[in-house]
Amino acid sequence: MSSVKKIQITFDCAEPERVGRFWCAALGYVPPQPPEGFDTWDAFTESLPPEQRGSWFAASDPEGVGPRMYFQRVPEGKVVKNRLHLDIRVGTGLVGDERLAALEAETTRLVALGATRGRLLLADEENESCQNMQDVEGNEFCLD
Repeated sequence: MSSVKKIQITFDCAEPERVGRFWCAALGYVPPQPPEGFDTWDAFTESLPPEQRGSWFAASDPEGVGPRMYFQRVPEGKVVKNRLHLDIRVGTGLVGDERLAALEAETTRLVALGATRGRLLLADEENESCQNMQDVEGNEFCLD
């Protein structure tokens, strides 16, 4: 029996498709194919009772390496800092100005998708620079 388990990352959110499509664009993920018997997601959605429409969205790594991401609608809004966040590794192996340039380029791309720029944490004796960000619903993540 393998000791490594596959995981799914689940986001509670108000607008699952909006948040999910942001993360698809941010990570290069893709939504799944429509369920069997449906040509499109719109056709599937129309088949659901009104209260279930838009209640979830999923995304996965097209190469099958990264974890599946699942976005589910919840009634309550985000009220405090995340206890868990994603780090998007855009500066791995880079230092100094080269790392800052990579962080800035990705920040600019993600802001155009609806993300919000947070605080830039500059390198110190122990850590390299990283950029704090928020997705389209305020979920924190870092560019690292």
